[in-house]
Amino acid sequence: MAHFVDEAVIHVKAGDGGNGCVSFRREKFVPRGGPDGGNGGRGGSIILVSDKSLTTLLDFHYRASFKANRGQHGQGSNKFGRGADDLLIKLPTGTLVTDAESGEIIVDMVEDGQEFTVARGGRGGRGNAEFATPTDRAPRRADPGELGEEKTLKLELKLLADIGLVGFPNAGKSTLLSVISAAKPKIADYPFTTLAPILGIAKFKDRSFVVADMPGLIEGASHGKGLGISFLKHIERTKAIAVLIESTAPDPVDSFDKLMEEMRLHSADLPRKVRMVVFTKTDLLSPPDLKALSKLALPKRLKRHFISAVTGQGIEELLELFWGALKR
Repeated sequence: MAHFVDEAVIHVKAGDGGNGCVSFRREKFVPRGGPDGGNGGRGGSIILVSDKSLTTLLDFHYRASFKANRGQHGQGSNKFGRGADDLLIKLPTGTLVTDAESGEIIVDMVEDGQEFTVARGGRGGRGNAEFATPTDRAPRRADPGELGEEKTLKLELKLLADIGLVGFPNAGKSTLLSVISAAKPKIADYPFTTLAPILGIAKFKDRSFVVADMPGLIEGASHGKGLGISFLKHIERTKAIAVLIESTAPDPVDSFDKLMEEMRLHSADLPRKVRMVVFTKTDLLSPPDLKALSKLALPKRLKRHFISAVTGQGIEELLELFWGALKR
């Protein structure tokens, strides 16, 4: 599996335009031939292209500079310089491109196959044939080619998923994803087993949708503590969020409140995407404990669901809930 890298900084330089040419016709029986210097060719532009088959920005850590070719210079006999080919840079679908210096958003590559010209090649300079006038029939002037645009870009990959699974470390997110999809996340009983978001394709009847297992949050994640802030941004693009709470947690309501607060501190929009609270590892509870969970003081708008990824209890119903949330 490709190593996950979700940020990179690259430098792009579009090609300069070719210079215009100063030239005059030199024919045997035409002693005073007119100007025939051709124009220079256009420099190559830098074009970003999104590709859903790419999943990481790792390649840009090995190559961080991209330069398109310049246009050819104009020549005599009214020969125009050839324009340079554009340089295509493929990015994973879901990459946000900003100006590394100003922080201004340049483009959000959210659709597969989307193209965006991020740096335009310079125009070719005019040859002296362009400057001929009735009063100046032998101009010795030609333009240099324009410089191609040059920028430093920050690339930030935000995964595209339908459902995001959010919870503290060891809440059972990876186990659930491995049960409902073909994804094979690393699973172990210690924090931060999931070091990168993992996507899985879940199937419900004849439908399928993408579920993302986000690395576990801890208090302070929105301020950079632990791994949380690196991955909170990936939840922004999910259509719905399921908050997973370990049913054996000492205070499930407190766990829920802290998760909601971390999301709110990152973005006010995130808590609005939460559609359900999923209590995991319910096979470890007695019937009275399970009944007590169902009566906890949680927002009434949120559906509660109880699952055991080990026994399979509630999994099919959870997939139905996921699909219902996406339809809304």
